[in-house]
Amino acid sequence: MEQSWTVRRVPAADGAEIVLHSVGAGPDVVVVHGGGVTLEMYRRLAVRLADRFTVHLYNRRGRADAAARAEPYDGEQDIDDLAALLAHTGAGNVIGHSGGGFIALRAAVRRLPIRRLALYDPAVQVDGMTPTAWLPAAREAALAGDVARAMAITSAGINTHQAASRLPLGLQVAVCRLFLRTSIGRAMGELLPTTLDEAALIHRHDGPPQQWAGIDAEVLLACGADGPSYYRPTNEALARVMPHARTLVVPRAAHDGLNRAPQHLVGALADFFAAPVASEPTGP
Repeated sequence: MEQSWTVRRVPAADGAEIVLHSVGAGPDVVVVHGGGVTLEMYRRLAVRLADRFTVHLYNRRGRADAAARAEPYDGEQDIDDLAALLAHTGAGNVIGHSGGGFIALRAAVRRLPIRRLALYDPAVQVDGMTPTAWLPAAREAALAGDVARAMAITSAGINTHQAASRLPLGLQVAVCRLFLRTSIGRAMGELLPTTLDEAALIHRHDGPPQQWAGIDAEVLLACGADGPSYYRPTNEALARVMPHARTLVVPRAAHDGLNRAPQHLVGALADFFAAPVASEPTGP
């Protein structure tokens, strides 16, 4: 059965508008997308959850139909926008992916009314577990206008589990030049400076997992079994300090597992959001 989407404009705290794309029926779930992409990558996930939930997608600042992002970037607008959407929809359920997982975690620490928080490969720096040495060179290449080189350095730095990350840099750059000719590649290339700004912010928040211990929502910390190896120990470290958290390793899934939305992952998310809440958030 084909799902019908609705589009609404929600006022943000600073007077801008957040364009909310919603589908489905049932309890509300807000999806906070990752860096380097737009909400379009999450429509499959939304549709596959739509028979049980009302799923809300939106573009974070500086992307597609979203308002411009304040500079220098500090992530505060992202948190404010999520707060506005939770208030507008009444949602207590949030999904965060990659850099969106970092934003969702910061929102939960701020005591936004999040009852259940599902994170997939959350880009959180805990005790230096995530590699960072690649970032200065990637930002330098982006500043010089060499998007293919910046993308190659970024991909190799993040995707340490892939054999391609160990190829000569020149060959990786050539591959990225070809990728930038595709529609997805062009979109990711245009957003690369934004992505690098977010990576720098995440790395600046490096520290012990205890900085996230105040989150009292029910938390599902998921990662793909076929993705970068650092997500699993990061999730385990977070789960040890959060009072209502558990981890999940999703088989046959990589970092883009949430975008691909295989049924075994969709089912795990649906079960998590449908389960009784053992604790109630204290509120802002």
